Amino acid sequence: MMTQAHGRLELARRMYDAYRSGDRNVVEGLLSDDFRFYSPADVGIDRDRYFERCWPNSELIEDFEFTRLIEAGDAVVVTYESTKTDGKRFRNTEVLTFTGEKVSQAEVYFGWDLPD
Repeated sequence: MMTQAHGRLELARRMYDAYRSGDRNVVEGLLSDDFRFYSPADVGIDRDRYFERCWPNSELIEDFEFTRLIEAGDAVVVTYESTKTDGKRFRNTEVLTFTGEKVSQAEVYFGWDLPD
């Protein structure tokens, strides 16, 4: 069995891979029942609202490239550069907080569009 820190890094990778591939079942299995999502546009929305408002964006994502993936206590800090299906690219940082092996909170800090 992996150590918890390495396990959380792997779980974070799996979450982004599932988001990219549109595998909602994997993401549902990784989120806790009391999951909360925070961004400038959505402050503290619950799991159901997350899937309603945010999950449809998975159809617009072609790829994630991690530039930072750091375990810090119960959290994993993720900075990524993402390519959308239209070829446009952007960079964000997210903090995933874990309770055991489930993501209980996600904080999204919007970055910027990357130049062509």
